[in-house]
Amino acid sequence: MIKVLVIEDSALMRKYLKEILSPARGFETYTARNGQDGLEQLRVINPDVITLDINMPVMDGMTCLSHIMTENPKPVIMVSSLTEAGAAVTLEAMNLGAVDYLAKPGGTVSLNLKDVEDQIIAKVKAASKARIRRSSGLSQRLRQQRENDVAKAKTAAPSRPTTISRVAAGAKASDATGLVLIGVSTGGPGTLEDILPLLPASFPWPVLVCQHMPGSFTGVFAQRMNGICALTVQEVSKPTQIQAGNIYIAKGDADMVLVNRPTGLHATSVPSDKSLWHPSVDRMVASALEHVKAHNLIGVQLTGMGYDGAEHMARIKQGGGKTIAESEASCVVFGMPKELIERGGASIVLPSESIAEQLLKWV
Repeated sequence: MIKVLVIEDSALMRKYLKEILSPARGFETYTARNGQDGLEQLRVINPDVITLDINMPVMDGMTCLSHIMTENPKPVIMVSSLTEAGAAVTLEAMNLGAVDYLAKPGGTVSLNLKDVEDQIIAKVKAASKARIRRSSGLSQRLRQQRENDVAKAKTAAPSRPTTISRVAAGAKASDATGLVLIGVSTGGPGTLEDILPLLPASFPWPVLVCQHMPGSFTGVFAQRMNGICALTVQEVSKPTQIQAGNIYIAKGDADMVLVNRPTGLHATSVPSDKSLWHPSVDRMVASALEHVKAHNLIGVQLTGMGYDGAEHMARIKQGGGKTIAESEASCVVFGMPKELIERGGASIVLPSESIAEQLLKWV
């Protein structure tokens, strides 16, 4: 049995979550009315996983989370509304050490939880085995240095951007330059903060990122990363020309693919297909392989449950490109990287804090 503590001020939400996380499904579930009540029960129950609402009276979720992570760290899943404000607070919670989040499909008091009960069960099971990040480790220690460096880089005169040349008619790829393709899911926001801010403004290859995340979250996430990265970070919500000096975040609830235009390669957002996860890592990488030679691609498979990206990142290695799988030691959930390793698709296996250095060596 996985022991779960649900900290939620809505009696209806507590009832729904307890019904979903039932003994018949392998859960022993307890409930608390607010953060203070939750902290008191935490000391007695010692749960394997905590689901934590953000907006509560007496003690809110963020205050409660800070106590949990400093006094008795546990895998915490934040329960958030699908709003920009909810996204911003949820991403801050991930920075404090929460391992994942559940987006309420129907607002503050969601009557549609049963529509996503399979996702809830999968996330809680994954969290029970997750590695707890202590307030984002490296990213927190380097935050002040990043802010100073980013401010200098973004006020300096920009160098002329390097575009990815258009593929000639009938050709399969371009040799103009390369792309870094990153796939990530559970635990991704904190892990990406260990990597992307360490890439300098002079990094010569564009970086494309598929982070499994709702559409209302990815724009806020891109803005947050733009504030701490020397490279410019933007969400791809329309056809966007690929240029060096930029990191492109796929828009949530859709997929990001590469397409040819007369002026060069563009990233564009397209409706999601029938895949299990979105934005789809496999779809992004497959489209890149259609237009850029494998030896000009670097695939990076980071923390997350499932296997999205493993098949096509393995194709990068098979075609002469390079790939990195995040090591189990730093993964919040060792699912996606493990799949790549087991398919023989990883050129190298590294902890998250070593990945930026490896990218700099390769490019």
